[in-house]
Amino acid sequence: MKLSVVVPTLNGRDRLGDCLDALSRVAPDAEVVVVNGPSADGTTGMVRDREDVDVLVELSDRTVNVARNAGIEVAGGDVVALVDFDHRVETGWLDALREGLDRAAVVTGPVREAGDGEDTSSEPTDVGPERRTIAGREVTYVEGGNVAFRRGVLDDLDGFDEYLETGGSRDAAHRLAGMDHKVAFSPDLAVTHESAAPTAVDGGRDGRDWGWKYRALAYRLVKNYGVRPTVLRRTLSHAASDSLSVARDVFGGRATPSGWIGNGRDVLAGIATGASDGAVARRRDRSPARNPHGISTRADRAVAKYEWR
Repeated sequence: MKLSVVVPTLNGRDRLGDCLDALSRVAPDAEVVVVNGPSADGTTGMVRDREDVDVLVELSDRTVNVARNAGIEVAGGDVVALVDFDHRVETGWLDALREGLDRAAVVTGPVREAGDGEDTSSEPTDVGPERRTIAGREVTYVEGGNVAFRRGVLDDLDGFDEYLETGGSRDAAHRLAGMDHKVAFSPDLAVTHESAAPTAVDGGRDGRDWGWKYRALAYRLVKNYGVRPTVLRRTLSHAASDSLSVARDVFGGRATPSGWIGNGRDVLAGIATGASDGAVARRRDRSPARNPHGISTRADRAVAKYEWR
């Protein structure tokens, strides 16, 4: 097995360094591809000074699915893993990856939250993956920041859908199920998520964008299943659950009524836009891949590339 590990990053220099240290320790023979796009915290210089990175790809886009596809394009392995910059692979990760790929062409594992300086290596990791049955199709969701694919599966998928700014891995799971590709879950294929400290130079992640959450949800459901009652029920069920959650915050004084109304408008607009764009995408790509915005659709992702291999 020739393994490539793609690490998308954006303004994550400090945590990226920890991620690369862990990969160097746990999977020293893997090809490491860092996709940076575009950071303003010295990430480029830090990566170019390291000897354990094989390829650095610089992007102008700031979306994770573009970064994933750019890394997949240049990765040379017959197995390609995706690990987020703020995740550290744990001892046993590589053995679990090999074992999982013996069972299926795609393998994913758990993401643990790091403690305050605690050793998390003994924490239980036997919680299984999230699964749903949609329109008679059983979908096993993958962790986008901790998943590995055999190259042929990525070719079938044509990578990730670059329309999506969020939910790309969930969309990939729907498409994997539609092509009858099995997903294995290994509790030992574990990574630890390292949150940004309040004073960290690489900052934190943005809060939830309700409009984009529902735009992505409606888009991927309509694109993969068409306009049907199941899709409508799932979308409205998610919206009702989130609405009740925000309502509790309003009554508890943690949110304002005007904010609740504004969120509602964002949700409705997101659903309308996503459903419309999903229907267009479904017409554009009638193949099992259901990916009109995949790797094959463009050739200008990278603005610079540095190779040590």
